[in-house]
Amino acid sequence: MQNVVWYLHMAAKLSMVATPIGNLEDITLRALRTLKEADVIYCEDTRVTMKLLLRYDLHTPLKRLDANVEAAKSKEVIERLAKGEQVAYVTDAGTPTISDPGYRLVAAVRQELGNDFTIEAIPGPAALTAALSIAGMPAEHFVFLGFPPHKKGRQTLMKKIADTKEVVVLYESSHRIVKLLEELSKAIPERKVTVVREITKKFENVQIGLPQDVLEHFKNNEGQVRGEFVVIVEGQQ
Repeated sequence: MQNVVWYLHMAAKLSMVATPIGNLEDITLRALRTLKEADVIYCEDTRVTMKLLLRYDLHTPLKRLDANVEAAKSKEVIERLAKGEQVAYVTDAGTPTISDPGYRLVAAVRQELGNDFTIEAIPGPAALTAALSIAGMPAEHFVFLGFPPHKKGRQTLMKKIADTKEVVVLYESSHRIVKLLEELSKAIPERKVTVVREITKKFENVQIGLPQDVLEHFKNNEGQVRGEFVVIVEGQQ
């Protein structure tokens, strides 16, 4: 029986698959093959992932696994893996676990099935690296801080950014991008920022300058205060 279980574990694997952050053509051949060969795809939102599957005529069953149910659904994934299934996991866009769900799933699988069990990374797009590639700032070393807290902790964050010598990368939503730029204007008025909006999408836009200048741009162009933003802050000189 132990040999059978071990065989099933060897046949099974969990694939953490990076998907496009906007343009659906930004999918790797390996990612497409993995999604096609999987017995099931767990995803952050079935409606979002279905658009990708339809684009490439893939028919693998979808199951929802977002941040709210990650702990509970991890048990379900482990049961499937223990039966020898191949399971793929994707988030709505980009690389799983990067300001997205996924890390609890990986941790649970490793704890239950051991470090020898196959969990493979299928690399691909990530908004932070894509934005860094067009920012014109040194990226040998950088600090990624994800989404700023909505309320408590923002002053502490601003102080951390002001004191950081490396380039800092943040994500921000359309609801709070103006507020973030206002705070950066006060905390680091003389440091250059790059704001990349809707990267890889039809209305991709890049604004570079001092925080106040970029803030004025968005205040004067309210139509551009939509979508997802990557904010890159020059390090302390």
